Amino acid sequence: MNLLERIRQTSKEHPDRIAMQWWEEKLTYGELELYSSRLAAYIEREWKDQHAAAAVYGHKHPWMLVCFLALVKSGRGYCPIDTSVPEDRVKRILGLLEAGFSMDVTAEEGEGLEAFYRNDEASGGMKAQILTLSAIRRIVEEETEEIDPACALKGSDVYYMIFTSGSTGVPKGVMITRDNLEHYLDWSVTLGGVPKEGKVFLNQAPFSFDLSVMDLYTCLVSGGTLWALDKETQQDYRLLYDCLGKSGVSVFVSTPSFAEVCMSDPVFGEQLMPELSLFLFCGETLTNQTVKKLKKRFPKAVVVNTYGPTESTVAVTEVVVDERMEDEISPLPVGRAKPGTRIEILDADGNLLPDGEKGEIQILGDTVSAGYYRNEEGTAKAFYEAERDGAVVRGYHTGDEGYLMDGMLYYCGRIDLQIKLHGYRIEIEDIENNIVRVPGVRQAAVVPNIRKGAVKSLTAYVVADTQEMDVRGELGAYLPAYMIPKKVVFMDQLPMTNNGKVDRKQLGG
Repeated sequence: MNLLERIRQTSKEHPDRIAMQWWEEKLTYGELELYSSRLAAYIEREWKDQHAAAAVYGHKHPWMLVCFLALVKSGRGYCPIDTSVPEDRVKRILGLLEAGFSMDVTAEEGEGLEAFYRNDEASGGMKAQILTLSAIRRIVEEETEEIDPACALKGSDVYYMIFTSGSTGVPKGVMITRDNLEHYLDWSVTLGGVPKEGKVFLNQAPFSFDLSVMDLYTCLVSGGTLWALDKETQQDYRLLYDCLGKSGVSVFVSTPSFAEVCMSDPVFGEQLMPELSLFLFCGETLTNQTVKKLKKRFPKAVVVNTYGPTESTVAVTEVVVDERMEDEISPLPVGRAKPGTRIEILDADGNLLPDGEKGEIQILGDTVSAGYYRNEEGTAKAFYEAERDGAVVRGYHTGDEGYLMDGMLYYCGRIDLQIKLHGYRIEIEDIENNIVRVPGVRQAAVVPNIRKGAVKSLTAYVVADTQEMDVRGELGAYLPAYMIPKKVVFMDQLPMTNNGKVDRKQLGG
C-alpha cells in the first residue's frame, strides 16, 4: 500500500471531506495535502542537509498531521511528543534526536518546545530552530512551491519514532519504517471485516502512543475522519459524553480501560452513538466482562481484540470476539497472526514450545521494527534475524508470556509482572483477570507490596458496582488461596496514564 498516494487520491476526489476534527478545529483532505506539500518544500529548501527525525510537539491538534506528512514527504521521519510528557523526558528525547529543527504545534505560543530550548544550561546544550504553529501557518500561506514526490521517504527509511520506557530510565526510540507501516495498513483496513471507507474514527490516545497509529493512519488511508478526544475531554464526563454524542464515530479505537471509563454512565450506548459499528482494542487485556457490557449497549457492533508491542508496529494479531467465545473462553484470546507475521513461543533456553505450553512470545515478520534509535546494545538484545521457510525475517523478543492453541494466541501477561510470593510463582494479570470475573466488579489492578526486596503480600484496587461486597471471599471460586490479595481497596475509578492505560505507579500497596 502506498499510503501517501491513498491520501493524495482522497484529496483529489473529496477535497472538502474532513480529515481530522478537534473541538472546532477542522482540517480537510484538500488542506492536508496542499499544506503538507508546501511545508515539505520549505523544509527541504531550508534544512537540505539535516535529515534527522524531527520532533513534532503538541496535543491532538490537526496541524500535527500536516507536520507528520510534510516531514515524510521531504524525506525525513518524525517523532511525536505529547504535551503531557514530563519535562525531563522531553529533554532526554530531544537530546537523543539531535535534530536541527523541531515543530511546535501548541495553541499557546512560548509554552511549548521553546521552554526546553530556552538556554544552554537548562537544555543540556541543545540547539534547534523551532517552527511554531503561527510560523507553520504563515509558511503554507506564503509558499508557492510544492514538494517533488520523489523526495518522500523510501520503504526502508524510518517513517516515525515513538519513544517507550527503558529499564535504565533512558527512553528507547522505536524506529518504524515506511515498509513496516504500509504492511501494517494493508492488514488494519480489514480488521473486523467492517467497511471503513469514509467512516469516523475515534482518536483517544495521544500521537506519542502507538495505539494512535491504529486510528490515525487506518483512518487516513480509508478516507475517513479522525475525531480527536483531548485529555481535558477525557477527564470531564460531561464534556466526554457531549463530544461522543456529536462525533458520529463508527470505529472506536481505544484501550479497554478507556471503554470502561465510558461505561461508567448508562448514557454510553447505542442511543448516544448510533453509527458505532466496530470496537478495536489494543494495549491492555480485554476481559469477558467488558465485552459483555459493550455487547449489551451496542448489540450491532463488532468487538475485535488485538495484540502487539510498539516494536512490531501497533498490532499483529486479531480476533473477533463472538458470543460463544465471550461465554466459554476466559481469559479471551488475542487472535491469529496477520499475513506476513509469524508467532512463536520459546522457553527460557530458546527452544520452540508446542501448543498449550507457556513461554515468551516471539514476533517475526514484515512489521518488526528496524530497532532502537542510537541504541545498538538494546537493539541487539531485543531484535534478531532468523530463517523461516527459506527466507530471512526479522524477529523480536516481546518479554510477554503466552501460548498458542491451533494458531490462536493467548496472552498471559508481562514476564516482568510475574512475582514470587511464599514460594509460588504468580502472574499479576492472572489475578486481575479473575477479579473482574466477580459479579459487580468493573475493573481491577493488583499491586505487590515489597519489603526489603521481597514481595510480602498483594493489594487489589477495585472499581465495583457496590463496596458492600466480599471480593476476597468470591475469589475463592476462581483462585487458590495463595493468589488471593491480602487487602482489597475500593475506588471510584482507577488512575490512568495519558495513554489510557491503568497507571500502576499511582497505586501503592
